[in-house]
Amino acid sequence: MTNTGRRHFASDNYAGICPEAFAAMTEANHGHEVGYGDDTWTEQAANLLRDVFETPCEVFFVFNGTSANSLSLASLCQSYHSILCHEMAHVEGSECGAPEFFANGTKVLLLDGPGGKIDPKSIERAVNKRTDIHYPKPRALSLTQATEVGTLYSRDELGALAEEARRYQLRIQMDGARFANAVASLGVKPKEITWQAGVDVLCFGGTKNGLAVGEAVVFFNLELAKEFDYRCKQGGQLASKMRFLSAPWVGMLQDGAWLRHATHSNAMAKRLEAAIRPLPNIHISYPVESNAVFARIPDKVTDALHQRGWRFYTRVGGWDESRLMCSWDTTPEDVDAFARDMKELSAG
Repeated sequence: MTNTGRRHFASDNYAGICPEAFAAMTEANHGHEVGYGDDTWTEQAANLLRDVFETPCEVFFVFNGTSANSLSLASLCQSYHSILCHEMAHVEGSECGAPEFFANGTKVLLLDGPGGKIDPKSIERAVNKRTDIHYPKPRALSLTQATEVGTLYSRDELGALAEEARRYQLRIQMDGARFANAVASLGVKPKEITWQAGVDVLCFGGTKNGLAVGEAVVFFNLELAKEFDYRCKQGGQLASKMRFLSAPWVGMLQDGAWLRHATHSNAMAKRLEAAIRPLPNIHISYPVESNAVFARIPDKVTDALHQRGWRFYTRVGGWDESRLMCSWDTTPEDVDAFARDMKELSAG
């Protein structure tokens, strides 16, 4: 397939490697380094993450979000436990059962709440639904930040959820595939919506923010990090040339590129929302708080946009919406060109 140079709105995974990550990987390619994570790049990346979160934490680098989520949740549970998450959560609908698989049968239980966010009252209902030995005992709460529909948990909302979790001795895992977008949009320090809010472990996404591959699993609860390296090895996530996973993080973290790129992709989503919201028969489904715009678009318009070569997902996860994702390299010209085509086709 020929690359036409057009940037699309299907996924922030479509984007290439950002310059900062690419430069660091190139630099790491010179000479020899110790393997399996005992190299200087991995040490530097872990220390930079400790600086970002302003606390001692244990850091592990894995290949992708599925392994980050699944192995981190497995570290919080025994096989007879259950994991509570929103019914729209990625760990429920987009991991092919990996959390249950790696946790040796731990069951995922679904909670409700508007806008992709868990209603704190649903935690109490799930925990107290049954307390007998025949029911998988709730042990972990998984939060997605940003959510699957691009919305964000505020500090107060996280505080309310953490209070409920503590009441029932639940450990908190955060799926942060787009955590950078959340930090940029909320204008908070990373610590304020992680360990200070009661999060035990964060899966910090890098791929969707400009890395080629690799996520960071950050344990704020150091006790829970014990032997996680063994889980990584057993799960096929111990990279022999680990520096090529960790060096790009150095490039992203050392001068704040991770936050700049997230701020930019958020801004492009806001620009896209402003351009298409006034169009006839186009309905924005959720508040645009990160780098995603969910919209209900008539089938004839989506079909015509696809015929013009635009790529974006429709009926994502079974919902009756199209998902338009902006990336670190999305330009105002990209947004405007897409919006012009949508305007023309909506008027027809």
